[in-house]
Amino acid sequence: MHPRIHFAAKNGTDMLEQLSQNLEGVLKKLRGHGRLTEANISDALREVRRALLEADVNYQVARDFIAAVKERALGDTVLRSITPGQQIVKIIQDELTQLLGGDAKPLNLSGSPAIIMVVGLQGSGKTTFVAKLGRQLAKEGRHPLLVACDVYRPAAVEQLQVLGKQIKIPVYAEENSKDVVGIAQRAIRESVRYPADVVIVDTAGRLHIDTQMMEEIRAVKKALDPREILFVADGMTGQDAVNAAKAFQEAVQFDGVVLTKLDGDTRGGAALSIRSVTGKPIKYIGVGEQVTALEVFHPERLASRILGMGDVVSLVERAQEVFDTDEAEKLEKKLRKSDFDLDDFKTQLKQMRSMGGLSGLVGLIPGMNRLKDVNLDEKRLTRIEAIINSMTPIERRRPQVLNGSRRKRIARGSGTAVTDVNQLMKQFQMMQKMMKRFGKMNKRQLLKNLPLGM
Repeated sequence: MHPRIHFAAKNGTDMLEQLSQNLEGVLKKLRGHGRLTEANISDALREVRRALLEADVNYQVARDFIAAVKERALGDTVLRSITPGQQIVKIIQDELTQLLGGDAKPLNLSGSPAIIMVVGLQGSGKTTFVAKLGRQLAKEGRHPLLVACDVYRPAAVEQLQVLGKQIKIPVYAEENSKDVVGIAQRAIRESVRYPADVVIVDTAGRLHIDTQMMEEIRAVKKALDPREILFVADGMTGQDAVNAAKAFQEAVQFDGVVLTKLDGDTRGGAALSIRSVTGKPIKYIGVGEQVTALEVFHPERLASRILGMGDVVSLVERAQEVFDTDEAEKLEKKLRKSDFDLDDFKTQLKQMRSMGGLSGLVGLIPGMNRLKDVNLDEKRLTRIEAIINSMTPIERRRPQVLNGSRRKRIARGSGTAVTDVNQLMKQFQMMQKMMKRFGKMNKRQLLKNLPLGM
Protein backbone atom coordinates (compact mmCIF):
# COMPACT_ATOMS: atom_id res chain seq x y z
CA MET A 1 0.00 0.00 0.00
CA HIS A 2 1.32 3.41 -0.92
CA PRO A 3 1.70 6.02 1.83
CA ARG A 4 -0.85 8.80 1.95
CA ILE A 5 0.53 12.02 0.52
CA HIS A 6 -1.30 15.22 1.40
CA PHE A 7 -0.63 18.37 -0.56
CA ALA A 8 -0.08 21.82 0.90
CA ALA A 9 0.75 24.72 -1.39
CA LYS A 10 4.13 26.34 -0.81
CA ASN A 11 4.61 30.02 -0.29
CA GLY A 12 6.88 31.61 -2.83
CA THR A 13 7.19 33.89 -5.82
CA ASP A 14 6.76 33.20 -9.50
CA MET A 15 8.10 29.81 -10.53
CA LEU A 16 11.36 31.20 -11.91
CA GLU A 17 11.70 34.64 -10.36
CA GLN A 18 13.44 33.91 -7.05
CA LEU A 19 15.67 31.16 -8.44
CA SER A 20 16.63 33.40 -11.37
CA GLN A 21 17.44 36.31 -9.07
CA ASN A 22 19.58 34.15 -6.79
CA LEU A 23 21.47 32.57 -9.67
CA GLU A 24 21.92 35.92 -11.40
CA GLY A 25 23.78 37.29 -8.39
CA VAL A 26 26.13 34.30 -8.31
CA LEU A 27 26.79 34.36 -12.06
CA LYS A 28 27.44 38.10 -12.00
CA LYS A 29 30.23 37.54 -9.49
CA LEU A 30 31.70 34.79 -11.66
CA ARG A 31 31.67 36.99 -14.76
CA GLY A 32 33.47 39.68 -12.77
CA HIS A 33 36.49 37.50 -12.10
CA GLY A 34 39.29 38.03 -14.59
CA ARG A 35 40.75 34.70 -13.52
CA LEU A 36 38.98 31.75 -11.93
CA THR A 37 40.47 29.39 -9.39
CA GLU A 38 39.23 26.17 -7.88
CA ALA A 39 38.47 28.13 -4.69
CA ASN A 40 36.22 30.81 -6.22
CA ILE A 41 34.51 28.25 -8.46
CA SER A 42 33.73 26.12 -5.39
CA ASP A 43 32.41 29.18 -3.52
CA ALA A 44 30.16 30.10 -6.41
CA LEU A 45 28.81 26.57 -6.82
CA ARG A 46 27.99 26.41 -3.10
CA GLU A 47 25.79 29.46 -3.64
CA VAL A 48 24.23 27.86 -6.74
CA ARG A 49 23.46 24.74 -4.66
CA ARG A 50 21.87 26.90 -1.95
CA ALA A 51 19.73 28.68 -4.57
CA LEU A 52 18.53 25.33 -5.94
CA LEU A 53 17.61 24.01 -2.49
CA GLU A 54 15.76 27.24 -1.67
CA ALA A 55 13.81 26.73 -4.90
CA ASP A 56 12.66 23.37 -3.49
CA VAL A 57 14.87 21.23 -5.74
CA ASN A 58 15.36 17.67 -4.51
CA TYR A 59 18.52 17.44 -2.33
CA GLN A 60 20.13 14.59 -4.29
CA VAL A 61 19.29 16.22 -7.62
CA ALA A 62 20.94 19.49 -6.52
CA ARG A 63 23.99 17.60 -5.24
CA ASP A 64 24.46 15.63 -8.48
CA PHE A 65 23.94 18.77 -10.57
CA ILE A 66 26.65 20.70 -8.72
CA ALA A 67 29.05 17.75 -9.01
CA ALA A 68 28.53 17.62 -12.80
CA VAL A 69 29.04 21.37 -13.19
CA LYS A 70 32.14 21.37 -10.98
CA GLU A 71 33.77 18.55 -12.92
CA ARG A 72 33.41 20.47 -16.19
CA ALA A 73 34.19 23.87 -14.65
CA LEU A 74 37.57 22.76 -13.29
CA GLY A 75 38.76 21.63 -16.72
CA ASP A 76 41.63 23.37 -18.49
CA THR A 77 39.30 24.82 -21.17
CA VAL A 78 37.54 26.95 -18.55
CA LEU A 79 40.44 27.86 -16.29
CA ARG A 80 42.61 28.98 -19.22
CA SER A 81 39.78 30.69 -21.07
CA ILE A 82 39.88 34.42 -21.79
CA THR A 83 36.27 34.63 -20.49
CA PRO A 84 36.09 31.92 -17.77
CA GLY A 85 32.97 33.38 -16.12
CA GLN A 86 30.98 33.15 -19.35
CA GLN A 87 32.28 29.62 -19.90
CA ILE A 88 30.85 28.53 -16.54
CA VAL A 89 27.50 30.18 -17.29
CA LYS A 90 27.41 28.12 -20.49
CA ILE A 91 28.25 24.95 -18.54
CA ILE A 92 25.48 25.65 -16.03
CA GLN A 93 23.02 26.27 -18.88
CA ASP A 94 24.05 23.00 -20.57
CA GLU A 95 23.76 21.00 -17.36
CA LEU A 96 20.38 22.56 -16.52
CA THR A 97 19.17 21.57 -19.97
CA GLN A 98 20.34 17.99 -19.42
CA LEU A 99 18.79 17.94 -15.95
CA LEU A 100 15.46 18.92 -17.50
CA GLY A 101 15.66 16.22 -20.17
CA GLY A 102 17.91 17.49 -22.95
CA ASP A 103 15.45 17.65 -25.84
CA ALA A 104 11.68 17.98 -26.24
CA LYS A 105 10.07 14.52 -26.29
CA PRO A 106 7.08 14.12 -28.66
CA LEU A 107 4.01 12.02 -27.92
CA ASN A 108 3.76 8.50 -29.30
CA LEU A 109 0.63 8.70 -31.44
CA SER A 110 0.91 5.35 -33.18
CA GLY A 111 -2.12 3.06 -33.25
CA SER A 112 -5.63 3.38 -34.58
CA PRO A 113 -6.80 5.11 -32.53
CA ALA A 114 -3.78 6.30 -30.52
CA ILE A 115 -4.82 5.99 -26.86
CA ILE A 116 -3.54 8.48 -24.29
CA MET A 117 -4.32 7.84 -20.64
CA VAL A 118 -4.04 10.78 -18.23
CA VAL A 119 -3.43 10.08 -14.52
CA GLY A 120 -2.77 12.20 -11.43
CA LEU A 121 -4.12 13.35 -8.10
CA GLN A 122 -7.29 15.37 -7.72
CA GLY A 123 -6.71 19.11 -8.00
CA SER A 124 -3.64 18.80 -10.23
CA GLY A 125 -5.44 20.23 -13.28
CA LYS A 126 -5.84 16.83 -14.94
CA THR A 127 -9.27 17.36 -16.52
CA THR A 128 -8.35 20.80 -17.82
CA PHE A 129 -5.15 19.37 -19.30
CA VAL A 130 -7.17 16.70 -21.16
CA ALA A 131 -9.11 19.48 -22.90
CA LYS A 132 -5.96 21.52 -23.57
CA LEU A 133 -4.23 18.51 -25.10
CA GLY A 134 -7.29 17.73 -27.22
CA ARG A 135 -7.28 21.27 -28.57
CA GLN A 136 -3.53 21.15 -29.23
CA LEU A 137 -3.80 17.88 -31.17
CA ALA A 138 -6.80 19.16 -33.13
CA LYS A 139 -4.71 22.17 -34.19
CA GLU A 140 -2.09 19.72 -35.45
CA GLY A 141 -4.68 18.05 -37.70
CA ARG A 142 -5.72 15.18 -35.43
CA HIS A 143 -9.31 14.20 -34.56
CA PRO A 144 -9.40 13.65 -30.79
CA LEU A 145 -12.14 12.15 -28.63
CA LEU A 146 -12.12 13.01 -24.91
CA VAL A 147 -13.33 10.32 -22.49
CA ALA A 148 -14.78 11.23 -19.07
CA CYS A 149 -13.65 8.47 -16.68
CA ASP A 150 -13.28 10.67 -13.58
CA VAL A 151 -16.60 9.43 -12.17
CA TYR A 152 -16.00 10.21 -8.49
CA ARG A 153 -15.20 13.92 -8.33
CA PRO A 154 -18.43 15.95 -8.33
CA ALA A 155 -18.99 17.69 -11.69
CA ALA A 156 -15.78 16.29 -13.25
CA VAL A 157 -17.72 14.73 -16.14
CA GLU A 158 -19.70 17.93 -16.63
CA GLN A 159 -16.49 19.99 -16.53
CA LEU A 160 -14.99 17.95 -19.37
CA GLN A 161 -18.22 18.20 -21.37
CA VAL A 162 -18.28 22.00 -20.97
CA LEU A 163 -14.63 22.27 -22.00
CA GLY A 164 -15.22 19.93 -24.96
CA LYS A 165 -18.08 22.10 -26.16
CA GLN A 166 -15.94 25.21 -25.76
CA ILE A 167 -13.14 23.80 -27.95
CA LYS A 168 -15.54 21.94 -30.30
CA ILE A 169 -14.17 18.46 -29.52
CA PRO A 170 -16.48 15.49 -28.77
CA VAL A 171 -16.62 14.01 -25.27
CA TYR A 172 -17.68 10.44 -24.50
CA ALA A 173 -19.44 10.17 -21.12
CA GLU A 174 -21.96 7.85 -19.49
CA GLU A 175 -24.58 8.92 -16.98
CA ASN A 176 -24.64 7.23 -13.55
CA SER A 177 -21.99 4.61 -14.36
CA LYS A 178 -19.05 3.90 -12.05
CA ASP A 179 -17.62 1.16 -14.28
CA VAL A 180 -14.50 3.07 -15.31
CA VAL A 181 -12.95 0.21 -17.30
CA GLY A 182 -16.25 -0.41 -19.11
CA ILE A 183 -16.68 3.29 -19.95
CA ALA A 184 -13.15 3.45 -21.39
CA GLN A 185 -13.58 0.28 -23.46
CA ARG A 186 -16.93 1.38 -24.87
CA ALA A 187 -15.43 4.78 -25.72
CA ILE A 188 -12.70 3.10 -27.76
CA ARG A 189 -15.30 1.06 -29.67
CA GLU A 190 -17.40 4.19 -30.27
CA SER A 191 -14.39 6.23 -31.43
CA VAL A 192 -14.80 4.90 -35.00
CA ARG A 193 -18.21 6.57 -35.17
CA TYR A 194 -16.87 10.13 -34.74
CA PRO A 195 -14.32 9.19 -36.27
CA ALA A 196 -11.43 9.79 -33.87
CA ASP A 197 -7.77 8.95 -34.42
CA VAL A 198 -6.72 9.93 -30.87
CA VAL A 199 -8.60 9.00 -27.69
CA ILE A 200 -7.65 10.88 -24.50
CA VAL A 201 -8.92 9.21 -21.31
CA ASP A 202 -9.36 11.34 -18.17
CA THR A 203 -9.02 8.93 -15.22
CA ALA A 204 -10.19 9.47 -11.65
CA GLY A 205 -7.90 11.02 -9.07
CA ARG A 206 -7.97 11.31 -5.30
CA LEU A 207 -6.85 13.95 -2.82
CA HIS A 208 -4.13 11.53 -1.78
CA ILE A 209 -2.60 8.31 -3.05
CA ASP A 210 -4.54 5.19 -2.05
CA THR A 211 -4.71 1.52 -3.05
CA GLN A 212 -8.15 1.72 -4.68
CA MET A 213 -7.09 4.48 -7.09
CA MET A 214 -3.91 2.66 -8.09
CA GLU A 215 -5.75 -0.61 -8.67
CA GLU A 216 -8.29 1.17 -10.84
CA ILE A 217 -5.78 2.91 -13.10
CA ARG A 218 -3.83 -0.35 -13.41
CA ALA A 219 -7.05 -2.05 -14.56
CA VAL A 220 -7.71 0.73 -17.11
CA LYS A 221 -4.13 0.46 -18.39
CA LYS A 222 -4.46 -3.32 -18.80
CA ALA A 223 -7.80 -2.99 -20.65
CA LEU A 224 -6.71 -0.21 -23.02
CA ASP A 225 -2.97 -0.82 -23.57
CA PRO A 226 -2.43 2.96 -24.13
CA ARG A 227 0.38 4.30 -26.29
CA GLU A 228 1.02 7.07 -23.77
CA ILE A 229 0.34 7.41 -20.05
CA LEU A 230 0.82 11.00 -18.90
CA PHE A 231 1.15 11.86 -15.21
CA VAL A 232 -0.17 15.35 -14.40
CA ALA A 233 1.60 17.07 -11.50
CA ASP A 234 0.64 20.33 -9.83
CA GLY A 235 3.78 22.48 -10.08
CA MET A 236 2.67 24.45 -7.00
CA THR A 237 3.10 21.44 -4.69
CA GLY A 238 6.88 21.27 -4.96
CA GLN A 239 8.46 18.10 -3.63
CA ASP A 240 5.04 16.57 -2.92
CA ALA A 241 4.57 16.44 -6.70
CA VAL A 242 7.86 14.52 -6.97
CA ASN A 243 6.73 12.06 -4.28
CA ALA A 244 3.39 11.54 -6.02
CA ALA A 245 5.18 11.00 -9.35
CA LYS A 246 7.35 8.28 -7.81
CA ALA A 247 4.25 6.49 -6.47
CA PHE A 248 2.42 6.64 -9.82
CA GLN A 249 5.57 5.52 -11.62
CA GLU A 250 5.71 2.40 -9.43
CA ALA A 251 2.03 1.70 -10.05
CA VAL A 252 1.65 2.26 -13.82
CA GLN A 253 5.03 3.08 -15.35
CA PHE A 254 3.87 6.30 -17.02
CA ASP A 255 5.61 7.62 -20.15
CA GLY A 256 5.77 11.34 -19.50
CA VAL A 257 5.00 14.17 -17.09
CA VAL A 258 2.79 17.24 -17.45
CA LEU A 259 3.52 20.12 -15.06
CA THR A 260 0.55 22.43 -14.49
CA LYS A 261 0.14 25.80 -12.75
CA LEU A 262 3.66 26.94 -13.56
CA ASP A 263 2.34 30.50 -13.74
CA GLY A 264 1.44 30.55 -10.05
CA ASP A 265 3.12 30.78 -6.65
CA THR A 266 5.70 28.04 -6.86
CA ARG A 267 9.46 27.84 -6.55
CA GLY A 268 10.05 25.60 -9.53
CA GLY A 269 11.73 22.74 -7.69
CA ALA A 270 9.37 20.14 -9.13
CA ALA A 271 10.30 21.13 -12.68
CA LEU A 272 13.98 20.71 -11.91
CA SER A 273 13.61 17.48 -9.89
CA ILE A 274 10.82 15.40 -11.36
CA ARG A 275 12.61 14.26 -14.49
CA SER A 276 15.73 13.14 -12.61
CA VAL A 277 13.80 11.35 -9.89
CA THR A 278 11.41 9.46 -12.19
CA GLY A 279 13.60 9.10 -15.27
CA LYS A 280 10.61 10.19 -17.37
CA PRO A 281 10.53 13.30 -19.59
CA ILE A 282 8.38 16.36 -19.00
CA LYS A 283 6.28 16.59 -22.18
CA TYR A 284 3.97 19.55 -21.56
CA ILE A 285 3.69 22.50 -19.18
CA GLY A 286 0.53 24.40 -18.27
CA VAL A 287 1.14 28.14 -18.12
CA GLY A 288 -2.35 29.46 -17.34
CA GLU A 289 -5.99 28.57 -16.90
CA GLN A 290 -7.13 29.22 -20.48
CA VAL A 291 -7.48 26.24 -22.84
CA THR A 292 -4.76 27.86 -24.97
CA ALA A 293 -2.28 27.91 -22.08
CA LEU A 294 -0.38 24.72 -22.88
CA GLU A 295 3.18 24.47 -24.17
CA VAL A 296 5.33 21.62 -25.39
CA PHE A 297 8.16 21.40 -22.88
CA HIS A 298 11.55 22.45 -24.26
CA PRO A 299 14.30 21.90 -21.63
CA GLU A 300 16.76 24.33 -23.21
CA ARG A 301 14.14 27.13 -23.18
CA LEU A 302 13.39 26.72 -19.48
CA ALA A 303 17.12 26.56 -18.68
CA SER A 304 17.56 29.84 -20.56
CA ARG A 305 14.71 31.46 -18.61
CA ILE A 306 16.09 30.28 -15.27
CA LEU A 307 19.41 31.96 -16.07
CA GLY A 308 17.66 35.22 -16.97
CA MET A 309 18.31 34.89 -20.71
CA GLY A 310 14.63 34.93 -21.65
CA ASP A 311 12.84 32.70 -24.14
CA VAL A 312 12.08 34.62 -27.31
CA VAL A 313 11.00 31.52 -29.24
CA SER A 314 8.19 30.76 -26.75
CA LEU A 315 7.22 34.43 -26.72
CA VAL A 316 6.80 34.46 -30.50
CA GLU A 317 4.85 31.19 -30.39
CA ARG A 318 2.44 32.63 -27.81
CA ALA A 319 2.00 35.76 -29.93
CA GLN A 320 1.23 33.67 -33.00
CA GLU A 321 -1.27 31.63 -30.98
CA VAL A 322 -3.39 34.58 -29.87
CA PHE A 323 -2.69 37.31 -32.41
CA ASP A 324 -5.42 37.44 -35.05
CA THR A 325 -3.97 38.30 -38.47
CA ASP A 326 -7.28 39.78 -39.67
CA GLU A 327 -7.43 42.00 -36.60
CA ALA A 328 -3.83 43.01 -37.25
CA GLU A 329 -4.75 44.06 -40.78
CA LYS A 330 -7.65 46.18 -39.47
CA LEU A 331 -5.43 47.73 -36.83
CA GLU A 332 -2.77 48.46 -39.43
CA LYS A 333 -5.29 50.45 -41.48
CA LYS A 334 -6.33 52.41 -38.40
CA LEU A 335 -2.70 53.17 -37.61
CA ARG A 336 -2.15 54.47 -41.13
CA LYS A 337 -4.93 56.98 -40.42
CA SER A 338 -3.66 57.69 -36.87
CA ASP A 339 -7.03 56.38 -35.68
CA PHE A 340 -5.96 54.21 -32.71
CA ASP A 341 -8.73 54.50 -30.06
CA LEU A 342 -9.57 53.07 -26.63
CA ASP A 343 -11.39 50.06 -28.09
CA ASP A 344 -8.15 49.15 -29.88
CA PHE A 345 -6.24 49.71 -26.64
CA LYS A 346 -8.56 47.30 -24.81
CA THR A 347 -8.15 44.69 -27.57
CA GLN A 348 -4.37 44.89 -27.20
CA LEU A 349 -4.65 44.40 -23.42
CA LYS A 350 -6.84 41.31 -23.92
CA GLN A 351 -4.36 39.81 -26.35
CA MET A 352 -1.53 40.43 -23.91
CA ARG A 353 -3.51 38.65 -21.19
CA SER A 354 -4.09 35.71 -23.52
CA MET A 355 -0.33 35.46 -23.93
CA GLY A 356 0.06 34.95 -20.18
CA GLY A 357 -0.28 38.45 -18.76
CA LEU A 358 2.53 40.82 -17.81
CA SER A 359 4.20 38.49 -15.31
CA GLY A 360 4.02 35.59 -17.74
CA LEU A 361 5.66 37.60 -20.54
CA VAL A 362 8.45 39.29 -18.60
CA GLY A 363 10.30 36.03 -17.97
CA LEU A 364 10.37 35.35 -21.71
CA ILE A 365 11.99 38.66 -22.65
CA PRO A 366 15.80 38.67 -22.33
CA GLY A 367 17.04 41.07 -19.66
CA MET A 368 13.58 41.97 -18.31
CA ASN A 369 14.20 40.10 -15.06
CA ARG A 370 16.85 42.71 -14.26
CA LEU A 371 14.38 45.60 -14.27
CA LYS A 372 13.46 45.93 -10.61
CA ASP A 373 11.07 48.87 -11.00
CA VAL A 374 8.71 47.30 -13.57
CA ASN A 375 5.11 47.38 -12.28
CA LEU A 376 3.58 43.94 -12.91
CA ASP A 377 0.27 44.55 -11.15
CA GLU A 378 -2.18 42.37 -13.10
CA LYS A 379 -5.09 43.90 -11.11
CA ARG A 380 -4.26 47.20 -12.73
CA LEU A 381 -5.10 45.72 -16.12
CA THR A 382 -8.51 44.72 -14.74
CA ARG A 383 -9.08 48.31 -13.54
CA ILE A 384 -8.11 49.67 -16.95
CA GLU A 385 -10.63 47.39 -18.65
CA ALA A 386 -13.32 48.43 -16.14
CA ILE A 387 -12.64 52.11 -16.85
CA ILE A 388 -12.85 51.63 -20.63
CA ASN A 389 -16.02 49.54 -20.28
CA SER A 390 -17.63 52.39 -18.32
CA MET A 391 -17.22 54.77 -21.24
CA THR A 392 -19.79 55.32 -23.97
CA PRO A 393 -18.95 54.20 -27.54
CA ILE A 394 -18.36 57.84 -28.51
CA GLU A 395 -15.97 58.38 -25.58
CA ARG A 396 -13.98 55.27 -26.54
CA ARG A 397 -13.74 56.38 -30.16
CA ARG A 398 -13.07 60.05 -29.37
CA PRO A 399 -11.28 60.25 -25.96
CA GLN A 400 -10.73 63.99 -26.44
CA VAL A 401 -14.37 64.59 -25.36
CA LEU A 402 -13.59 63.39 -21.82
CA ASN A 403 -14.06 66.49 -19.70
CA GLY A 404 -14.11 66.62 -15.90
CA SER A 405 -17.77 65.59 -15.40
CA ARG A 406 -17.46 62.67 -17.81
CA ARG A 407 -14.34 61.45 -15.99
CA LYS A 408 -16.18 61.57 -12.65
CA ARG A 409 -19.05 59.52 -14.10
CA ILE A 410 -16.62 56.95 -15.55
CA ALA A 411 -14.78 56.66 -12.22
CA ARG A 412 -18.07 56.02 -10.38
CA GLY A 413 -19.19 53.46 -12.97
CA SER A 414 -15.91 51.53 -12.85
CA GLY A 415 -15.44 51.66 -9.07
CA THR A 416 -12.21 53.61 -9.44
CA ALA A 417 -10.96 57.11 -8.67
CA VAL A 418 -10.79 60.08 -11.04
CA THR A 419 -6.99 59.92 -10.67
CA ASP A 420 -7.11 56.37 -12.11
CA VAL A 421 -9.07 57.64 -15.12
CA ASN A 422 -6.61 60.52 -15.58
CA GLN A 423 -3.65 58.16 -15.35
CA LEU A 424 -5.18 55.86 -17.95
CA MET A 425 -5.72 58.76 -20.33
CA LYS A 426 -2.10 59.84 -19.89
CA GLN A 427 -0.92 56.30 -20.68
CA PHE A 428 -3.28 56.08 -23.64
CA GLN A 429 -1.90 59.30 -25.10
CA MET A 430 1.60 57.84 -24.83
CA MET A 431 0.34 54.66 -26.52
CA GLN A 432 -1.22 56.78 -29.31
CA LYS A 433 2.13 58.45 -29.96
CA MET A 434 3.83 55.07 -30.09
CA MET A 435 1.18 53.72 -32.45
CA LYS A 436 1.64 56.73 -34.74
CA ARG A 437 5.27 55.70 -34.93
CA PHE A 438 4.18 52.18 -35.84
CA GLY A 439 1.88 53.67 -38.46
CA LYS A 440 4.92 54.94 -40.33
CA MET A 441 6.43 51.46 -40.55
CA ASN A 442 5.95 49.22 -43.54
CA LYS A 443 3.54 46.30 -43.23
CA ARG A 444 6.21 43.71 -42.46
CA GLN A 445 7.78 45.81 -39.72
CA LEU A 446 4.35 46.51 -38.21
CA LEU A 447 3.25 42.88 -37.94
CA LYS A 448 6.65 41.96 -36.55
CA ASN A 449 6.51 44.61 -33.81
CA LEU A 450 2.84 44.62 -32.78
CA PRO A 451 2.69 41.51 -30.54
CA LEU A 452 5.64 42.77 -28.49
CA GLY A 453 4.64 46.43 -28.50
CA MET A 454 1.39 46.13 -26.61
